[in-house]
Amino acid sequence: MREQSGSGPPRVVLIIALSLGVLLAAGVATLGVLSGGTGQHARPDEGAAANTTADRGGPLALPPVKAPEANSADCATVLDALPDELRVDGSGVPRRELATPKPAGTVAWGDAEHDPISLRCGLTAPAELKPTSKLMVISGVSWLPISSGETTTWLAVDRPVYVAVTGSNDTGIGPIQDVSRILDEHLPKQDVFD
Repeated sequence: MREQSGSGPPRVVLIIALSLGVLLAAGVATLGVLSGGTGQHARPDEGAAANTTADRGGPLALPPVKAPEANSADCATVLDALPDELRVDGSGVPRRELATPKPAGTVAWGDAEHDPISLRCGLTAPAELKPTSKLMVISGVSWLPISSGETTTWLAVDRPVYVAVTGSNDTGIGPIQDVSRILDEHLPKQDVFD
């Protein structure tokens, strides 16, 4: 069963975890450049977190976050059903290897041309989820978008477990549509404030 929380810590933890992931990726990219990386630089229209194409293709480090249901049967069902590629601007973005230690209930996609997209299953309810929250229904699933700087986390809130998809703000909703179809097919819909 999902935990509900009206306090701020879950949001803070989520924001810190996402920020640490971006900072870690930027640090790894900088270290790669300083130690004689590939020498291929990002296009001018790409974000500062992607300094080389190498940091977009290697294992992605995701810091652990509170996800008490990450090892649940519901999360296992979702993770097993996820596609090998997500759609971004009409392109298929392949799965991306995660750095060890890999947090439970996580998957990522991304390549040299696309910023990373991560999925986490089994999270706790964020403080932003309130009866007055503006939810978006995408392909039959209710999502709570939470923006933080250059990234947005979309949290599926009407299933037995919370599922979060995080990507850069310019990723679009193609990945959310792909994940929505999986959630709608494999997990029963329930009231948001069950």
